[in-house]
Amino acid sequence: MGFAISDELLGTIVPIVVYWVYSGMYMCLGSLEKYRLHSGSDEDEKNLVSKQTVVKGVLLQQSVQAVVAILLFAVVGSDDGDSAQQSTSFIVLVRQFVTAMVVLDTWQYFLHRYMHENKFLYRHIHSLHHRLVVPYAFGALYNHPVEGLLGDTIGGALSFLLSGMSPRTSIFFFSFATIKTVDDHCGLMLPGNPFHFFFRNNSAYHDIHHQLYGTKYNFSQPFFVMWDRILGTYMPYSLEKRAEGGFEARPRKDVKDD
Repeated sequence: MGFAISDELLGTIVPIVVYWVYSGMYMCLGSLEKYRLHSGSDEDEKNLVSKQTVVKGVLLQQSVQAVVAILLFAVVGSDDGDSAQQSTSFIVLVRQFVTAMVVLDTWQYFLHRYMHENKFLYRHIHSLHHRLVVPYAFGALYNHPVEGLLGDTIGGALSFLLSGMSPRTSIFFFSFATIKTVDDHCGLMLPGNPFHFFFRNNSAYHDIHHQLYGTKYNFSQPFFVMWDRILGTYMPYSLEKRAEGGFEARPRKDVKDD
C-alpha cells in the first residue's frame, strides 16, 4: 500500500524546496565576479544584516506561509475527486497563470509602494528587507513577518483564488513565482538567462530599487513593470561594465531628493 501525498501538501512544500535549491545554485555562481552587479566586497561591507539572520528570517516566513496555505486549501477543499472532470487545456492553464501573475503583481506593487510612502511602515517593517543593499538569492524572502504575511502570503492566496487554478496547478505557479523572485534578487546578470529575455523586471531592474537613489522607483515585482510605467515610478537604467569586472545598473534619469 503506497503513501500518496496530496496536491495541497505538495503545493505547500515544493515552492519552499525550490527556493532553497534555486537560491543555492545562484550562490554557487556568485563567485563569478564577471557577472555580478556588485562585488563580493560590496556585499560584505554594505549589507546591514548577517546571512545567518537572513536564513532565520526566511525560514520563519516560509513557516507562516505553509500554515496559511494548509488552512486555505482546507477551506476551499480538495479537487482530487473532480480532477478528471476539470478542464486542463493549455488555454485554460495559460489564462490561469496570466491572471495569477497580474493579481500578484498588482497586490505587491501597491502594498510595496505604500510600505515606502508610509514612514512608520517603512521604518518598522519594510526597512528590514532593505538592510540588504546588495541583494543575493536566498535573501529574496527576507522580510518582516508582517510584510511576509501581507505581501507574499495574502498576495499568493488572492492570486490562487481569483485565477481559479487548482491546487495541482498552483504547485507549478508558485514554484515559477518563487524562481522568478529569487532570480530578481540574485545580483547576477547571467548570459542567456530566459527571465531577462521575457521580463523587463529582472535582477538589474530590482537592484536599482535597492539602492538609495532608487527607493522611490521600480516597486513592481515579481513579473511585469506595467504599474511602474503607468504610475510614473519607472526608472530606466543602463547596464555598464565595471572596471574591476562585473556589471553596474545605472539610472538614466536624474533623481531629485524630495
